[in-house]
Amino acid sequence: MSRIDGRADDELRPVRFVTGFITYPEGSVLIEVGGTRVLCNVSVEEKVPAWREASGGGWLTAEYAMLPRATHTRIPRSAGAEGARSQEIRRLIGRALRAAVDLARLGPYTLTVDCDVLQADGGTRTAAVTGGYVAVALALSQMIQAGDLPLDVLRTPIAAVSVGWVDGRPLLDLCYAEDAAADADLNVVMTGDGRFVEVQGTAEGSPFDRDALDQLLDLASAGIKQLLQRQQEALTEAGF
Repeated sequence: MSRIDGRADDELRPVRFVTGFITYPEGSVLIEVGGTRVLCNVSVEEKVPAWREASGGGWLTAEYAMLPRATHTRIPRSAGAEGARSQEIRRLIGRALRAAVDLARLGPYTLTVDCDVLQADGGTRTAAVTGGYVAVALALSQMIQAGDLPLDVLRTPIAAVSVGWVDGRPLLDLCYAEDAAADADLNVVMTGDGRFVEVQGTAEGSPFDRDALDQLLDLASAGIKQLLQRQQEALTEAGF
């Protein structure tokens, strides 16, 4: 049985990266995952938070917001940026992308990754992580080429995807309708060499067993391998 959008159970939605989408940020990427579109911009400042100064290393932080009409009904602008959900997601994005960067070698710089959801159809946080990595890599590439940072400041690619049990089937990369109907769902963040950075999981209906969890993690791992390849293709096209 095909899914709502005709995909196979283990098939990603169409993924597209538009690099250099905004002129002014040091790194800018529009990521499109099916109907979800997230703009990821990276700004670089030659300073670090006061609590970080003694370490001699740099820092990476993230912001996340939904534009008022990113969904079917208008979200108040303040709620789209400052609500509890947005706060939780921006922390996830920051944790995920810090795993990509050697902060000790970043020196006196702070990277701020702004992720703005232009249109939401499920998987906005995972799209933000996946697109955010490409934007971070582009920003660091400029600094490496300028001689401001060492080549190995970027440690590993990072990508993320959602998976879930829907109507008794494990599905990869849930759209909104599937996510809303899921009995259980996970958001999974992994490195380029297959290690887990974060796994967020919830039983929306009945509790699920270890076998169901393992199936979802295997599905996510396979999907993330594809996303990592598409990230690399986008970076290569951008001259990375």
